[in-house]
Amino acid sequence: MRFADIIGQEDLKRRLVQSLDAGRVSHAQLFSGAAGAGTLPLAVAYVQYLNCRHRRDGDSCGECPDCRQIAALEHPDLHLVFPVNRQGKKSGEAVRSDEFLPQFRGLFAERRGWFSPQDWYDRLDLGKTLRGMITAREADEIVRKLSYKPYEADYKTMLVWLPETMNEEAANKILKILEEPWERTLFLLVSVRPDLLLPTILSRTQEVAVPRLAPDVLERAAAGRGVADPLQARTLARLASGDLLELERLLAGEDEGGRREHFDLFCSLMRLSYNDKHLELIGWAEEAAQLPREQQRGFLVDAARLLRESYMLHAGLGRIGYLWGAELAFCSKFAPYVGSENIEPLVAEIESAMAQISQNGNPTIVFTHFALSVSKMIKRM
Repeated sequence: MRFADIIGQEDLKRRLVQSLDAGRVSHAQLFSGAAGAGTLPLAVAYVQYLNCRHRRDGDSCGECPDCRQIAALEHPDLHLVFPVNRQGKKSGEAVRSDEFLPQFRGLFAERRGWFSPQDWYDRLDLGKTLRGMITAREADEIVRKLSYKPYEADYKTMLVWLPETMNEEAANKILKILEEPWERTLFLLVSVRPDLLLPTILSRTQEVAVPRLAPDVLERAAAGRGVADPLQARTLARLASGDLLELERLLAGEDEGGRREHFDLFCSLMRLSYNDKHLELIGWAEEAAQLPREQQRGFLVDAARLLRESYMLHAGLGRIGYLWGAELAFCSKFAPYVGSENIEPLVAEIESAMAQISQNGNPTIVFTHFALSVSKMIKRM
């Protein structure tokens, strides 16, 4: 995985190369950002450039044995940890990343590193209720592997994808090695939700914030995927909001069903709220709780987006909004109920619900509290 293989992020790639060329390699780094911004491929390209023996023109050569092995995630000095689980797992059974390396490498090769947590969980076939996690036993394995000397490369690298899925016990077990690692050891944490990491983890890492992709980058990506109309490419790029994976879903029409379901839930919630139908809101919460957890998070993300767009319409800024079709029609009517007095508390409730869902909270309790809280805030401004 060379930097040249990653679309966009030119400024960030330049800074990463400059820091490595100057010999500035922080032993513990946190690559944070959306999966669709290229966070994981950037981290792998960084490791490849660090260990390439024939760098040229600000990039790895892509041809030496180290480059080829790292690009395939098969280098003996590149260790991978990621959330895993298994249906039918017995009580107390240890499930570790190494057992699922072929599947992870396969998905990485197929998607060139551009895939979401849900794409990975689908590959594991976890169903609606299970979610991947990084356990305390995995943390023990991290410490054990890093105690060895490098085999071939200058550095031994531990790349942890989605460290926010570690439980507290696992996170605490790696604190010491994060703070005082062995010589020529590199920790790379690749997170899409750094807000869920323990403060003690955050304080021991240097953050590399990966921004969302620029609109012109996504416009070119849409054109490269067969969108001939420049206006359509521009519209799709705006709707994707800097996320290549979202753009691909829009192009494939894969998100249409889920997006429509989220929109219907949002409309139902807001209608029940401004009509003070509190008993019906409990039924709404039970319906939302039946969704798979990633879809619950997806709904909350869409709810925040629709509230923001409604607020923009209320403020007279609809011309720079991202709505069209049924979403625009509903939010135009709903806009009088969202103003400066309640937009921030509403978004805070969404963020709180999302954090609780991500931490495996009971979805019926979470959504019941969420719906009743929202209903108190919805009123004509």
